[in-house]
Amino acid sequence: MMARAFPWVLHVDLDQFIAAVEVLRHPELAGREVVVGGRGDPTERAVVSTASYPARERGVRSGMPLRIAARKAPDAVFLPVDGPHYLEVSAEVFDAVRSLGVVVEVLGWDEGFVGGDTDDPEALARAVQAAVLERTRLHCSVGVGDNRVRAKIATDFGKPQGVYRLTAENWSEVMGHLATVELWGVGSRVSARLAALGIHTVTQLAAADEAVLVGEFGPRMGAWYGSLGRGEGSAEVDDTPWVARGHSRETTYQTNLATPDEVREAVRVLTDQVLEDVRREDRPVVRIGLKIRYAPFFTVNRSRKLPTVTAEAGPVHEVVQALLADHLEEGREVRLLGVRAEMTMPDEGDDVSRTPVRGRV
Repeated sequence: MMARAFPWVLHVDLDQFIAAVEVLRHPELAGREVVVGGRGDPTERAVVSTASYPARERGVRSGMPLRIAARKAPDAVFLPVDGPHYLEVSAEVFDAVRSLGVVVEVLGWDEGFVGGDTDDPEALARAVQAAVLERTRLHCSVGVGDNRVRAKIATDFGKPQGVYRLTAENWSEVMGHLATVELWGVGSRVSARLAALGIHTVTQLAAADEAVLVGEFGPRMGAWYGSLGRGEGSAEVDDTPWVARGHSRETTYQTNLATPDEVREAVRVLTDQVLEDVRREDRPVVRIGLKIRYAPFFTVNRSRKLPTVTAEAGPVHEVVQALLADHLEEGREVRLLGVRAEMTMPDEGDDVSRTPVRGRV
């Protein structure tokens, strides 16, 4: 099915998804502080993937180092990440939603959009919640909006296990007084740049001079931030199966890599792992990215387009190692490395897109 606009867009967000899935597997953990991340060992270098609501009340947040999480919630149960299981449960969730005969656009393990062609979107939202709960025993919150932006933001007002409507009619009342960082797509850095322009609230962003925004963020993003302040956006939902733009692998090392040779070898291993993922996609690589995090916590991200679109492993290794040579700071220890390969999309490729990755993988 092609993307189509709907009178109502619903944003479905599973409540504390990963933690909730783990509690289903370990019922004795219900109501406990549960933190999922890395290999489940808070003494190792890894970050929190998710935390149960009791753990969040202790200040534990996604992306936080496990060691800090353990200090904030010393009585928490730490569990390892089990991606394949979460993917399996996620598929069950959205199959349950599709059983209602609606169009579903999956955004990730724990969230998606639903197209609502109905006069009673709240009734549809409750039907979604009931279907998910019956099939998987998981709870979800649903944001109801007249477009994707408002539906996505509405979900946070409905958490946990609730339904909330946000439309053009109540946008200013609900959102106007809030800081711009509360908008979907505005992070702390962008909100700081807006604040430097004298734009602190959603209402101020909605009324901002577009020329000022364009001058700060460029013609595309400047105009987009202005429309975001007004809650404007598409009402389309597209159930076309998701296709990965790229694959990445990264590793946080329990002991810092101290020599250039160690770093080069670690990058080679990560590149081999990424190429193995790419080979399963049967699409060639167009761009390669490298992430280096130095001790104690300074991160560099760089990428480079390949000279030619290729399905060969050798040229990919050459570009990654060239990136490393250009940006590795000798004398600084490395605590994390990541490699990402971006591929051609199915509608972008030619014959090479059907040639498998060859060589060392």
